[in-house]
Amino acid sequence: MRGVYMYMFIGLLITAVTALATVTNEVFAYSIIYSNVFYALIFAEIGVVLLFSALIKKMSPAMCMGCFVVYSILSGLTLSVVLLYYTGGSVASAFGCAALTFGTMSAIGYTTKKDLTSVGHYCLMGLIGIIIAGVVNMFIFKSLGLEFALSAVGLLIFVGLTAYDTQKIKERLSVAEDGDTVKKIMVWGALNLYLDFINIFLKLLRLMGKRR
Repeated sequence: MRGVYMYMFIGLLITAVTALATVTNEVFAYSIIYSNVFYALIFAEIGVVLLFSALIKKMSPAMCMGCFVVYSILSGLTLSVVLLYYTGGSVASAFGCAALTFGTMSAIGYTTKKDLTSVGHYCLMGLIGIIIAGVVNMFIFKSLGLEFALSAVGLLIFVGLTAYDTQKIKERLSVAEDGDTVKKIMVWGALNLYLDFINIFLKLLRLMGKRR
């Protein structure tokens, strides 16, 4: 598990450096925002996650880590938009709250004796629901109130997923039979916890952040 958290930290560091480097080049940053490049990056992120999930058993540990690094860079490019829209204080506050929330829930997931499988299943179903509702709201209702409500529900979902994913990673590591499998589970686990943390951060920022 120490390795999982270490890889997750590396991914977050790569994302942060990429986002900051993008923001400092305003011409490049705004070219992402006001073009189809932003949507291409979103689809590329989804593609990397799907590829990783589908081929993880056939990949080497190095290839798995490569996919994680690529995803972290892509995420940094898209998250640079956040740094442009919100004040630095809001970003810092949301990050601190996200770190505290994530750390608490991951610790609960690691130490609890209760099986969190049902929690994970409900959270995954809820995630599908808010994604569908979010898309409908984006193109049809365009309601700020509904967007706020979906962010609040999404925050609760990813808080639950953090505990569930931590327990699931711990269980998979405990039954891994060889070194390569352990390394691949570590990267897979790091990606899952990375996604949980980033989404907690984004939901908190949307709920409490102040725009420039």
